[in-house]
Amino acid sequence: MHYVKWSLIALLVLLVFAFFHYTLPQRDIVRIVNTYEERQDFGWNGIFWAEPSSGTTGLPNRDVLFIQTIRANGKPMVYRNEDTGWGWPPYFKFDTANLQTEAADSISNRDNPEWVAITHYGWRNELISIFPNAVSIRPVEGPDVTFFPWANTVILTILAGLLVLAWRMWMQFRERMIDPLVEDVSDTIDRVDARADAARGRFRRWLDTWRGKPRR
Repeated sequence: MHYVKWSLIALLVLLVFAFFHYTLPQRDIVRIVNTYEERQDFGWNGIFWAEPSSGTTGLPNRDVLFIQTIRANGKPMVYRNEDTGWGWPPYFKFDTANLQTEAADSISNRDNPEWVAITHYGWRNELISIFPNAVSIRPVEGPDVTFFPWANTVILTILAGLLVLAWRMWMQFRERMIDPLVEDVSDTIDRVDARADAARGRFRRWLDTWRGKPRR
């Protein structure tokens, strides 16, 4: 049972980490090499793509915009470019066409590279054909530029504060409402047990009178 408990806790922590890692914004320094549009057929992996509420058709297939890039280490990275609309994650992205235009305008080659920072969320996985969704593009001076994750820091700090607040409220509620109730129930059970023990004692003494034993 001990191992089951800690396994469930570890699984919960892993799920929470995966949720935030997928949802929170990340930045990649890349060189854009191409943009294109391609029709995609969706199966169960449709949960990793835009929802119909964000302006898509809701059909099992549709055309999706893509941005092809090369990282500073020479490895390729492909991003999808879809609106998030009013759905989740709450990036409120409605400028897919404008972002595709910016990406096309930033295309460069390895001899004369133009480096950009692409803000995105999501994961790239070739096995299940999912792509991170590009949210914004901004030019940078070179491939060694770094950014402090201010947005993630602020969001996680606020969430941590809310969790601490919720925990303190729960502890106060438990101290004021639940613990006294539990103590009352425990006291009641103790009184009932004491009365039951006393009744059993009287009953045994009454039986002893019938058996000819002297009373104690």
